[in-house]
Amino acid sequence: MKTAANTSDEYINSLPDDRKQLMNKLRETILDNLPTGFVETINYGMIGYVVPHSIYPNGYHCNPKLPLPFMSIASQKNFIAVYHMGLYIDQKLMNWFLQEYQNPGNAKLDMGKSCLRFKKMDQIPFELIAALSKKVSVKEWIETYEKTLKGK
Repeated sequence: MKTAANTSDEYINSLPDDRKQLMNKLRETILDNLPTGFVETINYGMIGYVVPHSIYPNGYHCNPKLPLPFMSIASQKNFIAVYHMGLYIDQKLMNWFLQEYQNPGNAKLDMGKSCLRFKKMDQIPFELIAALSKKVSVKEWIETYEKTLKGK
């Protein structure tokens, strides 16, 4: 569900009441744990966390006018999604995440390449998302991104 919102606050305020609180908590969890240098923005119609052009002038290879994406969160029709590009291209990070997700109390994992889908809103693992958010610095993300690009 894309949005016409220009800010994260506008995005969240446009949501149904039952989603606002969860998206605010998810946003706060990420902002409280994201390493210095990442910037919150609206990116691809979602709340995005990116490496700004001031740090990485090349931008995103698919569209260099856009900053380098890292994470996003979105309220979709049937679920809340967390997108983490590092899970998509860093197998070590993916292995760590999958191991941690197996902890008791976590629901069955519903995941795409970089997308974590939470259909049961009361089962969002906020502590794990906090740990995931702080796992990769801006410098490490740029290095991983460039290494992956050169390999293609």
